[in-house]
Amino acid sequence: MHSTSIFVRVAHRLEVRTGKAFNPLKLAAEILTTAWTVTVSSVRGARPRQGRREPGGDLPRLSARRFPRGLERAGRGGAGSRARSAGVTQGAAAFVTLATGAPTHKRGPSWGSGMLSKRPRDPLRALQRCNRELKQQVDGLLSEGQSKGALDASKKRDIYQRCIQLQHAIDENKNTLQKLSKADESAPVGNYNQRKAEEQSLLETLTHQLQELAVAVSKDHITETGTHTEGSEDDNSAEEGEEEEEEDEEEEEEDSEESGEEERVAEEDTQENEPPKRAIHEEYVAVGDFAAQQVGDLTFKKGEILLVVTKKPDGWWTAKNARGDEGLVPRTYLEPYMKEKDQESSGEGSEEAVEVVDETVDGASIKQRTDSHWSAVQKAVSEQISTVDVLTTMGAVPAGFRPSSLSQLLEEGNHFRASYFLQPELTPSQLAFKDLMWDTEAGTIKSRTSRVSLVLTLWSCKMIPLPGTNIQVLSRHVRLCLFDGNKVLSNIHTVRATWQPKKSKTWTFSPQVTGILPCLLDGDCFVRSNSSSPDLGILFELGISYIRNSTGERGELSCGWVFLKLFDASGIPIPTKTYELFLSGGTPYEKGVEVDPSISRRAYGSVFHQLLTIRRQPQLLVKLRTLSRKSRHMLSLLPETLVGSMCCVHLLVFYRQILGDVLLRDRVNLQSADLISNPVLATFPKLLEQPDIMDALRSSWAEKESTLKRSEKRDQEFLKAAFTLVYHNSVYPLIHSKLLPPFRWAEEETEATRWKVIANFLKQSQEEEGALHALLSPEGAHEPFDLSEQTYDFLGEVRNNVT
Repeated sequence: MHSTSIFVRVAHRLEVRTGKAFNPLKLAAEILTTAWTVTVSSVRGARPRQGRREPGGDLPRLSARRFPRGLERAGRGGAGSRARSAGVTQGAAAFVTLATGAPTHKRGPSWGSGMLSKRPRDPLRALQRCNRELKQQVDGLLSEGQSKGALDASKKRDIYQRCIQLQHAIDENKNTLQKLSKADESAPVGNYNQRKAEEQSLLETLTHQLQELAVAVSKDHITETGTHTEGSEDDNSAEEGEEEEEEDEEEEEEDSEESGEEERVAEEDTQENEPPKRAIHEEYVAVGDFAAQQVGDLTFKKGEILLVVTKKPDGWWTAKNARGDEGLVPRTYLEPYMKEKDQESSGEGSEEAVEVVDETVDGASIKQRTDSHWSAVQKAVSEQISTVDVLTTMGAVPAGFRPSSLSQLLEEGNHFRASYFLQPELTPSQLAFKDLMWDTEAGTIKSRTSRVSLVLTLWSCKMIPLPGTNIQVLSRHVRLCLFDGNKVLSNIHTVRATWQPKKSKTWTFSPQVTGILPCLLDGDCFVRSNSSSPDLGILFELGISYIRNSTGERGELSCGWVFLKLFDASGIPIPTKTYELFLSGGTPYEKGVEVDPSISRRAYGSVFHQLLTIRRQPQLLVKLRTLSRKSRHMLSLLPETLVGSMCCVHLLVFYRQILGDVLLRDRVNLQSADLISNPVLATFPKLLEQPDIMDALRSSWAEKESTLKRSEKRDQEFLKAAFTLVYHNSVYPLIHSKLLPPFRWAEEETEATRWKVIANFLKQSQEEEGALHALLSPEGAHEPFDLSEQTYDFLGEVRNNVT
């Protein structure tokens, strides 16, 4: 039995070393044959006979005819047979030593116990025994520290020192456990990963118990030293110096502990129990309400004073409240508490605008805007903080969600809408247009280059946290605009995202649809800007429109934001490629806020664990594309600053060309500021705020364009006249139709009703070859309007824009 097992083991070792397969029975015959040859040669003084080699093998083999004789001779009695038997044993032992690399014993009753060394103890089982001994020591230390009798100072110091020593031993066991693998075991172990996880959990529990005991002992010691007289302060300071050295040792222990942690979901909550990074005692005031999200968090209210004990680089600090409760708190909810400053600020009541500098993920400095509209946004956001805090407390949204900043800017007025930037801009003298000039040779408006003229594609958004069941999501979308770290420089463009129930954390854009793709879902966007700011870039804000199921309250939340700089430090444009941008939580004027703070708590451990944590971070995939010649020419006819959808570029170009004809070519007196009767110029900007009507114009023009001849497509005047006719027959009646309800963002019933009315009108206009029949039909009701609403007043538009 033992000899059979040893041959199997030797065959396995040879297979591992050489990479070739060996038959244990055949190997046994070869070993005995070689040993017999060595014995015979040693007795007769002759060299061993070299046999032929087995194909694919490395061992010499004698003829099968001589093998039984050798065995028969070895089995005979007498001194010669005993000597030959000893030679067989020694030769086989030497061969086993050569094959396995294990030392053999000179004496031994059998192959199993004498020829190989004693098998070492299983490493996992040995570590389990060490952990059980540590647990007994920690339990004894806890019972000693929790004794009813009062402990003197020396006893407390002794307990504290023993806590540190036990923590060192636990850290060593953690590192050892991290290095263990299933291949280290000499025999198969069932449920190996589960047993390893149990040991890891036990070590974390022991660490937590030691931390609590050490904090309790040090706290009592500080309380006692605080009641001493001034004469004993020097001794106490020396003791505190020792405690600081011990805390520095704990910092080193934490580094080794973090490097030894394994990637497991069960360890997500254990990150809170790590030793402190830096021991401090500073008072902070809470700027908002926070509810505990995990075990170990500290719940607090706005205005509550907290004593921060330790600060950690991940943004989660350890703090205590007035009742003595201790836990983790997010640093973004705290600000330094200064009594004198609070009294002065309350007495002055100053409302001066303060410019606060911040930094984005990319390192670009972001300054809070001090102008009126940005202050209004901050005020509106602060008013909605209570609602967000309620949702966060209920678990409906992650802690990094905030009221949408860009949505607040859109609600302030038309200063951040595309219709504002589509209007021509006057020069400072108010006598000419700055971005609209006439080219007499080409007979159209001049093309103007800009510093930034590019096309980007929104690919997808990954790992976006899901809201809870307490709210109903009406829309998932991305808002983007030009940003220089100080203020918004362009209109705010919105692209709605789609998602699948199976992949609810992934947002996609530009889905496959029947017919034309709605411009609201088109992920291809153009960006134009002539700003000379070195920090010019694109600000992306992911948002959701929601309604609370309990109250029916509507709102819009930001799911994260990211800033992509368009120029590097030397002023060179960034390359056109796909960018994987990780999102930040909060608002663009906040720093260090995470979308989902619970993810960062799992970032400690092995490199593989950190890579997995990075993959869980919310991110946005954006591709910057190279412009084609046609796209570059069309974008050069647009205003210097504008962000929009690529599917509407040709319609915007028509508007700009008609605008140039009316304002530059057809006006007899350029100094005249009379009203201009042109329904297209007067109503087209409204389409930019009603994407469904814009899609109706796109569909009608695409159908008309498909019927044009090649020569007609080259005639610009003919195209502008055809576009104007299509506009009057499709879009113009819809703007004043009473059957069309007002456009409301993210209202599914309203959007469905509008689409139905638009589709019926376009079908009827197509059948009747024009909108005249629909306009004269008694079924079609239209709102009354004044003739002044159909005229274009460019000076009035400019004055409205300035105010």
